[in-house]
Amino acid sequence: MSLSTATNIAQSALNAVSAQTQVLTRNIAGANDTGTFNTKIANVATTTNGGAQVVSVTRVQNQTLFDNVLNATASSAAQTAISDGLTQLETTVGATSDGSASQSPSTLLSNFTNALQSYQASPSDSALADAAVSSAQALAQSLNSATSTVQGVREQADASMSQSVTQINSLLQQFQTVNAQIINGTATGADVTDMEDSRDSILTQLSQQIGITTVTNSNGGMNIYTDSGVTLFQGTARTVTFTPTTTYASGTTGNAVTVDGVPITGSGSTMPIQSGALAGLANLRDNVAVTYQSQLDSIAGNLISAFAETDQSGGGGATQPGLFTTSGATGMPASDTGLAGTIEVNASVDPNQGGNALLLRDGGISDPSGTAYTYNTSGDASYNGRLNQLLSNLSATATFDSTGDIGTSNTLSDYATASVSWLEAQRSDVSSAGTYQSTLLSQATTALSNTTGVNIDSQMSQMLQLENSYQASAKLMSTIHTMFGTLLYSMGVSSTT
Repeated sequence: MSLSTATNIAQSALNAVSAQTQVLTRNIAGANDTGTFNTKIANVATTTNGGAQVVSVTRVQNQTLFDNVLNATASSAAQTAISDGLTQLETTVGATSDGSASQSPSTLLSNFTNALQSYQASPSDSALADAAVSSAQALAQSLNSATSTVQGVREQADASMSQSVTQINSLLQQFQTVNAQIINGTATGADVTDMEDSRDSILTQLSQQIGITTVTNSNGGMNIYTDSGVTLFQGTARTVTFTPTTTYASGTTGNAVTVDGVPITGSGSTMPIQSGALAGLANLRDNVAVTYQSQLDSIAGNLISAFAETDQSGGGGATQPGLFTTSGATGMPASDTGLAGTIEVNASVDPNQGGNALLLRDGGISDPSGTAYTYNTSGDASYNGRLNQLLSNLSATATFDSTGDIGTSNTLSDYATASVSWLEAQRSDVSSAGTYQSTLLSQATTALSNTTGVNIDSQMSQMLQLENSYQASAKLMSTIHTMFGTLLYSMGVSSTT
């Protein structure tokens, strides 16, 4: 081997060690990176003259584990969105630390029934009449308040969906930029590992908003699809659109999120997304809250029906709302939709509005100036026939809307109790699912980190090996320099010339 060849080999070794050291330094610096950082590897190859050089830099990668992290992130985000909404809805039942539900429609219905029974036992006692009407007001107000909370949850979910869509579009644009850089860098043989880390970070953030799957192309680029198969990115970012609905009422249907016109949320979607915060928010807004609102409306509708008054004169007058009605009502409601938000105690029986609480015993609440709807025609102070009838109506089996999802035939009291139980079951199920998904995410993240993350001990060990290699190469260079000096001296040439 000639001295010049030896020099080239030693020099290439020094260069290779220097390049490898730079990669190790990047790894050590990235060990505490809170984002997605994969261990980088400097790939060394032998040159034609027997030297060495770093021909490429790649990163440790495990696509299966990374996909698991994306899936777990999306599922956990969906459960969190629903759980947060259910926590707000649970305030409508006034759950306390001891498990009671003092402000729930179920409890207030029970209180009202007890007050009515007390009045039925002493129908001449005006104080008991006032107490029964006051209890009815509390019940109506609890339904109003619950409806306000439900629609507030829907409005908040809708607003959060809008924010999520904005975030998705922003991340897709960021992804498009980085993805193009990776494709160009791959084509020229450049080191694209840091850009691949950035792309993974964007995908992780995107999966928090919407469930995704990815496909890597031969050119280093990547396509993104929703977990239901709708294309989000294929060469260019697709447009995700959503029109917010600022005000919600019972019966309001929120707008769907679309990708290039294809709905991915809502009942009209043929490819609805299954995970991510966006999916959880849509489920909360369009299903969970709507079902609970239907239950509240059914309770209100049956209350109005149970206390409705019929024409006692035989004149064939239409049935009219009695104790419970809605503002400006001229007859019985056509449907239950929205009744929980508008139900109130009839002013004619409310002492606070100038009404007469004794009409609860006598009838004529719907027409206090007439006699057609009066049940106590004799004016007997001990008359309790109407009160008996009202209590019987409360305990009778009634029909409820199937959209409430807790049966269509039940007593009003049992249905109201079932509504509270349904809400608690929803919260418990989502909480359990959320804990499970959170555990899966933690395990998936740990598994990925253990496989692709930086091991400081390993990196420092390699750094020591490179230091030894550098010293050996440097010593070889020094030896070669000495040999060149000796050769030149033997030839009569000064090494300083």
